[in-house]
Amino acid sequence: MSRVSGAVARVRSSALGVTAGLIGWFVLVELASGILQGFYVPLLPDIVVHLGIRDADVNWFEAAQLLLSALVLPVLAKLGDMFGHKRILLASALATAAASWWLVFADSFGTFLAAWALQGFYVVWLPLEIALVFDRGRRAAHGVSRTRRAAGLLVVGLQVGAILGALAAGRLFAATGGDLRLSLAIPAIVVTLICVVIWLGVPESERADGERRLDVGGFAILAGALLCVTGALSFVRLPEGPGPLAITALLVAGVALLAVFVWFELRQSDPAVDIRVLRRPEMWPVQTTAFLVGISLLGAQGPLATYAGTDRALGYGLGLDATDRSNVIGVYLVSLIVGAVLFAVTSRRASPRAVLIGAAVLVGAGYALLLPLHVELWQVLLCLGIAGLGSGALVAAMPAAAAAAAPRGQTGVASALTNTTKTVGGTMSSAVFGVVLAAGAGSAVAATAAPLAGYLTVWSICAAGGFAAAVLLFFVPEVAFADRAEAEVGAHAARGDVS
Repeated sequence: MSRVSGAVARVRSSALGVTAGLIGWFVLVELASGILQGFYVPLLPDIVVHLGIRDADVNWFEAAQLLLSALVLPVLAKLGDMFGHKRILLASALATAAASWWLVFADSFGTFLAAWALQGFYVVWLPLEIALVFDRGRRAAHGVSRTRRAAGLLVVGLQVGAILGALAAGRLFAATGGDLRLSLAIPAIVVTLICVVIWLGVPESERADGERRLDVGGFAILAGALLCVTGALSFVRLPEGPGPLAITALLVAGVALLAVFVWFELRQSDPAVDIRVLRRPEMWPVQTTAFLVGISLLGAQGPLATYAGTDRALGYGLGLDATDRSNVIGVYLVSLIVGAVLFAVTSRRASPRAVLIGAAVLVGAGYALLLPLHVELWQVLLCLGIAGLGSGALVAAMPAAAAAAAPRGQTGVASALTNTTKTVGGTMSSAVFGVVLAAGAGSAVAATAAPLAGYLTVWSICAAGGFAAAVLLFFVPEVAFADRAEAEVGAHAARGDVS
């Protein structure tokens, strides 16, 4: 038995330092990603004035970037599995930097919209980083646990970057005397520097043996399905989108294309997305959980902001101004950071599956508590803090869990799929929440305010999503996230091969 413990200790000690420097570089990359996601939001009113457009036109920015991200994410992740994750990470960073500089000089709505959409290439950074960390850890036979801890740190970097970007934008805009172009150059400079970091500091991953090919037909079908589904859901939120018949037709077409995609992929030797892998008990609950997490993480943020700003004279809402509303969002982001850190720490000592189940329960409990506790600011902050702890842990865990469950050569696309399903979940819930909050608005004291029943429905859906994820994770085998080396040593010990 002493040899078993010694073998495990050697595995662990050999893994120390293997990915430490790599994680440090990737934390910088995620800081840049967070800055991109947080920097522009406070400047949107000034961007509207600069382009001479209406406030409602801003919705097209998010819709265009969401559509492009959904299309390129699985393709770039697959290319990373085929040709090297660093190579594709650097290419996507260069594309993001070029789009960021284009934003600086764009002076019309069309050019700004195109640049904003192309900036969405950053969505593939985290999945590719997870694949690179897993590859380096796998060489030391300790890939799964190292990837879990790394994912937590990367999510911390992402959220810290988002906070820094949001805080810096307004201050830099004021410091430059209201020069929008000079302010927009800051994130472009940051991403350009990150390209140098990736080029010089990140080693390439090992590619899987054997001939690999890009399943162009499969990706074309998947792109069409995602375009139809996310496009329809985005149109629901846009004030000038197509009518309900066109949106319904797009949704039906998207679902039909997904069915065709599954049928097509099951007949490919090297599919775009291996459906057989997705059906594994350690994979499908993870991907479904990512979808459910997207409901509250991405879909509920708009309702949270509008509820915080609703006039208390209506009998509900917090009546906060823009500054205080941003502080509420800041508290939620901090709880995400704490949750990611706690996951990285506790997953060393506790069962990763148990930690994930507990995190999902926290998400469900936090939103369930909002149903009775939503009158005072401290109540809302408490509930959001609980939900944020769980969400932070799950955001860190999902890509790592998917990479651990994927066979060699498919870690990038498996990690990326958690991002895709999370985005689709957030988009779908955002569209549903928009309809729910719009229903009955005219009966409120202020015609523009959403009814309390709408907010209660939103929080109920978010709570149900968290609890459903916790139930699904019980179907994951208990040893699914264990390091293969330790599992093999344990198996040998159980058979009496090692004494």
